[in-house]
This record gives sequence, C-alpha cells and structure tokens, in this order.
Amino acid sequence: MREKTIFLIDGQSFYASVEKAGRPDLEECPVAIGDPERESGIILAACPVAKGYGVTTAERVGQARAKCPELVVIRPRMQWYITVSLFITSIFESFTDRVEPYSIDEQFLDVTGRPESPEALAAKIQQHVLLSTGVWCRVGISTNKVLAKTATDNFAKKIPKGIFSLHPSNLENTLWPLPVHRMFMVSNAMTRHFHRMGLTQIGDIARLEQMDFRRRMRREMGKQSDIQADYYWQIASGIDPSPVEPSIRKELKSISHGKALRSSLYGELADIQVVLLELIAEVSRRARRRGYMGRVVSVGAVETDGTRTWGFGRQTTLPEPTSLSHEMAAAVLPLFAKHWSGAPVSRLFVSLDSLVPDNVMQLTLFEDRARDYRRERAIDRIQDRYGSAALLRASSLLASGVARERAEQIGGHYK
Repeated sequence: MREKTIFLIDGQSFYASVEKAGRPDLEECPVAIGDPERESGIILAACPVAKGYGVTTAERVGQARAKCPELVVIRPRMQWYITVSLFITSIFESFTDRVEPYSIDEQFLDVTGRPESPEALAAKIQQHVLLSTGVWCRVGISTNKVLAKTATDNFAKKIPKGIFSLHPSNLENTLWPLPVHRMFMVSNAMTRHFHRMGLTQIGDIARLEQMDFRRRMRREMGKQSDIQADYYWQIASGIDPSPVEPSIRKELKSISHGKALRSSLYGELADIQVVLLELIAEVSRRARRRGYMGRVVSVGAVETDGTRTWGFGRQTTLPEPTSLSHEMAAAVLPLFAKHWSGAPVSRLFVSLDSLVPDNVMQLTLFEDRARDYRRERAIDRIQDRYGSAALLRASSLLASGVARERAEQIGGHYK
C-alpha cells in the first residue's frame, strides 16, 4: 500500500500577516492585533517583529506596549481574515481535492501521489500563497495528520525555510527527545500528570508497552483513563489512522449560543432576561437556517460572587419540536428563573437539542404556527440581507442588550 503524504500548512502570525500585507508602510514595524483603545484587551496575534520585542499572543495590550512602545495595535477584522483564509483554501484545492481546514490559519492537505517531491511541492505552495496574499506559510510533512501537525509546530516554525519532514522511521531522533508538553494535545494539567509519573520526554511514553502505560495512567488518574492512555500512547508513537476529510461537517445534533458577560452588570433578572431573549432569537434563527426544529431546550449560566464561580445547566422537553423564538422563550425563561441563585451572572448559554427536520410541522387548534414561521422567516431574510441588527427586539435597545454589539462581531471579535 502506498505511503500517504500529508501536509499541515500554517499561516505565520495569520491575522497580523494579513494586515501587514495590505499596509506596505508597516512591513518593518512591530504589529499586533487587538483593541488599540483597551489596555486590558487581549493580543490576538503578533507579527515576528513584535515577537522579537517579547510580545506574545494572549497577553494584555498594555503589557505588550510596555515591552514595545512602538507597537502598532490594529483592531481585528474577522470577516476579512475569514475571506483570506477561504481564498487560501482555494489555492490549496488547486493542488489537491483533499483539503481539511483545521482552524482559520491551519489546513491539512493529502497530496499522496503527486509527481514532485513533497518538499518541492511544499515550497511551490508556499510561494503561491505568499505572492497571492502576502502570508508566509510553514509546512509540516509526514505520513499522517498528527505527525504533520507535530512537524509544523515543533520544527517547521523554527527554521527559516519553514518546511520540515517528520518520518515515522526517524521518530527516535526527532520527536522522542522533545519535552512531553510539546506533544500534540497535551495540556498543562496533563503535563503535570506525566511528570508525576516520571515521563518528561515524548519518548518516555513511546518506549513503554501500551498496557504498561495504561497501568501507569490508572495509578495516576483512575480506571477511567484507559481511553486517554491509548490516545496519548498512539500520539507518542506516531500513530494516527484518521484520513484528511475534505468536508468537516458532521451530523448536527445540537444548536447553541452563549455569551460571556460582565458580571457586575448582570445581577438583576430583568437584565439577564434581555440577553436570554437575544440568545434564544439567535438559536432559533440558526435552526431555521439549517432546516431544523428541536424538542429539547437547555439553559445554563455561570454565576459568581466576586471570588468564587459556580454554574448550572438545565433542560426541558417541549410539547412539540420548534424553532420559533417565542415558543423557546416560554420554556427557557421560567427554567432559568427557577434554578438561578440570584448571584451575578458572567456567562449564559441556550441550546436546542433532539433536532428533527422542519419540513413537517405539528399544527395546533389554538395557534397559527404556520403564520408564525412565515413571520420569523421573513425576519430572517431581512437580517440575512441587511445584517443582524436590521431588526431587533425592543429590549435589545436597553443598556443590558448585547445584540447590537454582537452584530458587529464574529466569534466575539469585530468583523
């Protein structure tokens, strides 16, 4: 059987690279992406020049400016980054029809069977993307997705040419000497578990027999750890049978929406209900857009007293499947009020579950549900054409409403 050739291609400092590509005057400047007006805001990306000053992703804007007073902080434009990412996908698809997006700036490619060498093909793709978008890519090459990702993160990103091949036959000299926290999908908490087990390098796991590693994990984490043990042992050993999937869509089982809140502003039920209604409206709109109704609705919250946090999640079954916002609200609002302790809320979520296609609807004697669906779908069409803020509930105009702000954002960041 032919050995596979898999790429993981990563766009270097993607958001910052996209911004600098459109601003030649910033080519040599330290650039970071964040809110320039909020010193407490988070840096989403920093270009290599900024990183040279010690600026890091996820630190505060104020901290970054303290390290680099010349730092140019640019407000994120998420819609534009998505557009560029999709364009890069189209470039990849000109080389192979097996392209699987992993994140906005990372994509897997299965290039098995291409006539040129993997390294030559990787360099050709690098140049094509650079000339087309101004984004420099790093390419990890291997025989499966996990090793390709490992090759990118641990090797290709650290060398000037940005291309590295990690072959299973040479893991003992390349992958295994790395510290265990550099292994794919190993968190800080799992690193501590491994260190307590005396496993400090990736090779310490790979050299163990699989059942021996299982036994050690059980002693450290309990009997429920067998699946984790097998997963990490396979990663350390360079085993990953998963294919590159051109389509990443799975069967939809739930539609949900959540919002992080400033708890100091959401200690009153009336204010919280405004946000709940907005979340319900968005969930029902997404359900209609995808052609679903749901029989089960859920609501949850994270509460805080300023020092401690706790939360709850509750669900209830509706008389009939629905994607009408007023029918969801009739169940969600009293469910929340029943289980809320009265403490300020820092996060809310609403979900619609037990989904069924909406091509068959249960009619009732007392409500014209067909009319209600026509009305809400008319609202959907207006919002799809003119934006989510084109039609809003009147309550969203209150100070506690967040729908107008969210309409200007994607993933919590400005478009």
